[in-house]
Amino acid sequence: MTITRLLARPMLASIFVAGGINALKNTEAHAAKAKKVTDRVVPLAQQAVPGAPIPTDPQTLVRINAGAQILAAAALATGRAPRLSSAVLAASLVPTTLAGHAFWEESDAQAKAAQRLQFFKNTSVLGGLLLAAVDTEGKPGLAWRARRAAADVRREARQVAKDARREAKLAKAQLT
Repeated sequence: MTITRLLARPMLASIFVAGGINALKNTEAHAAKAKKVTDRVVPLAQQAVPGAPIPTDPQTLVRINAGAQILAAAALATGRAPRLSSAVLAASLVPTTLAGHAFWEESDAQAKAAQRLQFFKNTSVLGGLLLAAVDTEGKPGLAWRARRAAADVRREARQVAKDARREAKLAKAQLT
């Protein structure tokens, strides 16, 4: 692991540990804000996965989100499954941002500006998480490996065909 990744991953994860702990300490306040989002998202999730036991209580959902953030942040910070943990954090950040920083619902100009700033900060963090989720640490990804293998097979097939034509030409020359 490079020094950049060694330093950047814990830095990126730190906000989620702090935010997750804060959400666990202040579940009621977070649940009140989250209710607007959970009322829309839970029915969609229940339709998408009809048999899944999806909680409907905003407090439970806030606790689940906080736990997911803390666990995924710890995994990212320690370098354990960094791509998966980054993806989990990115997925958890979207509803958190929509619930916590809905600047479009604010009427006070100062509050609106503060919420807008936090919204765009979270958007920036989301961008970092997406980059971390696709980071292969300089190693080729599966798609690159598949393309490379296909190119190698095509090159070898051309060489085999060329060798076969040459052998056939030599065999024909020997017969005559």
